[in-house]
Formats: sequence, C-alpha cells, structure tokens
Amino acid sequence: MKLISRFEAATFGTVELYGLRKEAFIAFSSANRGSTEQREALATMRAIENELAARKPEA
Repeated sequence: MKLISRFEAATFGTVELYGLRKEAFIAFSSANRGSTEQREALATMRAIENELAARKPEA
C-alpha cells in the first residue's frame, strides 16, 4: 500500500477515506511484524483518522 500523508488525505472525500482506511488496515494486518510495509500502513491509518476527525460530522 502506498503511504498517504495527511495533506494527501485531505484531497479525498469522506467515503473514499473510509475505503482507504480499510485497505490500510488489511495491509497492516497482512504485513510482517515490524516491517516497513506495516509501519507505512499504520502511518496511513493515522493520517486518515486525523483527517476524518478534523472534518465536520455529516448530517
């Protein structure tokens, strides 16, 4: 999985971010423990979570 920064996450819609978060979780779960792939997936999940938290809730 490609690393997604907080800046890049801001360019995606909310629904897209939830889909990317799922992909990052799957990548994190399937990567070898302590690997670069696992760290990048975790960083991506954090960036997505931070972006989602910064957005106003949709009604």
